[in-house]
Amino acid sequence: MYGRDYSRAVITAKPRVAITLGDPAGIGPEIARKAGESPRVRDACDLVMYGPSDGGRFPSGVLSAAAGRAAYDAICAAVRDAQRGVVDAVATAPINKLAFARAGLPWKGHTDLLAHLTGASRVAMMFWSAPLKVVLATVHVPLAEVSQTLTRAVIDGIIDLTARELPVFGIASPRLAVAGLNPHAGEDGLIGGEEQHVLRPAIDSARARGVNVSGPFPGDTIFVRAVRGEFDVVIACYHDQGLIPIKLLAFGTAVNVTLGLPIVRTSVDHGTAFDIAGTDAADPSSMIEAVLLAAQLARARRERQFAFTTSI
Repeated sequence: MYGRDYSRAVITAKPRVAITLGDPAGIGPEIARKAGESPRVRDACDLVMYGPSDGGRFPSGVLSAAAGRAAYDAICAAVRDAQRGVVDAVATAPINKLAFARAGLPWKGHTDLLAHLTGASRVAMMFWSAPLKVVLATVHVPLAEVSQTLTRAVIDGIIDLTARELPVFGIASPRLAVAGLNPHAGEDGLIGGEEQHVLRPAIDSARARGVNVSGPFPGDTIFVRAVRGEFDVVIACYHDQGLIPIKLLAFGTAVNVTLGLPIVRTSVDHGTAFDIAGTDAADPSSMIEAVLLAAQLARARRERQFAFTTSI
């Protein structure tokens, strides 16, 4: 009895959410501080900040290798603590890809770095908002290389990962839709063959495995259909195809979530905003939403673990 009561106390306790400050020359430290001052955040979780304590040595808005390295070190520390159970989730402020490159770091963003740090074999970037949810099949890939990157294995993996992860967000039986790569979803091969040779076979195979997925649908209408409630999530073929509609509808409140990690990780829907860094003008809305979603997912993970331990 004592053990069960103790477990219930653990799952009802506030989760501890790590905030990494991102590039210290950008707006990350500012939006992290403002998120920490939010009553909604204080009610939902306890925050632990990860980043340089001497942020003043990084001039606002100045790109540097040192800032890139500091952002990297903070991410590594937060991930280590999440893996050890010191914190229950990680919410990341934005990093600068060029600063990473100048620091000699090979990763183009959080997603591939987090996969490396956690040993995750398959991850995906999802943007979560009230009106629209989008998963990207390819992320930081030049547009000229998207077609060859969009292989059958990639689409198979993204569909299965999305279907497996969405129930964690409270969508028990997710309805997935896949956007076409070409105009009008290829017009049966008249305007490109990726839909016929890659996307549709992957969709048919997933449906045979019991996944509720449909498409490919034209990219100019699929997001409208999702917003109207026909689908729970849209799988977009490339970065801007998915992010233009999500940022048009929910910029500042959308949350970037990494699917497939062994830890909970969320992030903001914007960049380092060097142009306004140091002016105290940054809007913390997306950081607040990222922290709140991280806390929600951490609580859900605790509850699943409690249910599992009490069932054996």
